[in-house]
Amino acid sequence: MYIKRDAEKTIEKIYRVYKIMAVVGARQAGKTTLLRNTLEKQKGDYITLDDPDAREMFDEDIKKFENQYLKKGKLTGIDEIQYGKDAGIKLKYLADKEYKLFITSSSEIIMGKNVLSYLVGRVSATKLFPFSLHEILRAKKLKEMTEKIKERVIWEYANYGGYPKVVLEEDFEIRKDILNNLKETLILKDVMQTFSIEDMGSLEKLLNYLAVGLGNIVSYEKLSSKLDISFITLKKYLDALEKSYVIKTVPPFYTNKLKEITKRPKIYFIDVGLRNSIIKNFNSEPEDKILENLVLMELLKKNFSVKYWSTKAKAEVDFIIEKEGEIIPIEVKTSVKINKSLKSFIAKYKPKTAFVVFHKGEEREEIIDGCKVICTNLFGLIEKL
Repeated sequence: MYIKRDAEKTIEKIYRVYKIMAVVGARQAGKTTLLRNTLEKQKGDYITLDDPDAREMFDEDIKKFENQYLKKGKLTGIDEIQYGKDAGIKLKYLADKEYKLFITSSSEIIMGKNVLSYLVGRVSATKLFPFSLHEILRAKKLKEMTEKIKERVIWEYANYGGYPKVVLEEDFEIRKDILNNLKETLILKDVMQTFSIEDMGSLEKLLNYLAVGLGNIVSYEKLSSKLDISFITLKKYLDALEKSYVIKTVPPFYTNKLKEITKRPKIYFIDVGLRNSIIKNFNSEPEDKILENLVLMELLKKNFSVKYWSTKAKAEVDFIIEKEGEIIPIEVKTSVKINKSLKSFIAKYKPKTAFVVFHKGEEREEIIDGCKVICTNLFGLIEKL
């Protein structure tokens, strides 16, 4: 069963303008399904570089690959392009020969300068994450909901995440098995193999530490010392995990951009179900940090650039976004509560709108220092943004 993705509108626009469309995102986020659906509509051809024969031909002789697989005037999909050798210069050759390509990658390596530097003006890239909340509702065919149904949907989202295969599976135990298998595949294939990491034990220790300390501000120096790995190795691991769409780092918000670069990030997971699989903890009520992670992912899926705010006096606001030139602070709590930190941010930066996102409670609005503070659940946040 195909579930319509929010990214389809973007892809339709890209198709008319660029020679190469690229979709990047986590393994099993639905890239291949989206690719095949697009190719079916456009009557295109599908190739995967997971196929050793196709990969060997791509690596050794791009002209033979062209002759074997590509046709002028027809869209060709190349899945898992990150496995191809010297992909940038070869894709440039194909684009300059006027072929129309749709490529996918499970790693953000394809977004790096070694590939993109060859494709300036020829490619547009879209990130595909696991299902958003609206896509989950679409998958479950939920059009009308009571508050109880909304709470149950959020509970499932907070425990099992949004990977399509997981969402479409009704049995909770099978969901856990899918997530566990996905965790192993991501670590072994996408992270360790793609980024040439040999010490699986250290990588797993890092993942466990990040999963337990979800959403905490990270000191690289302290983390390096605690895990007994070098600073350089730690940075390599974190970079590999982020480029493989396992984690997401959130930088701090400052009006002084120089400070923003030097201050410590907070780290979340691209999917909370995957995070819960790492620590083997399911079936709990959404706590603050889990709810934070869900809010973060919904913001990223709506293409917001997300930061957090923290002061030396320990005031902290979970997320800061900008929309149409306006700063919007977002505080996440399991229950409705407008805290001192949010009031401090409002007093300093004078935003017009702020949000408090809760799991359970009554929606309400309040004016604080000229700012409209909207207290709502995750559904309300998505609708009002």
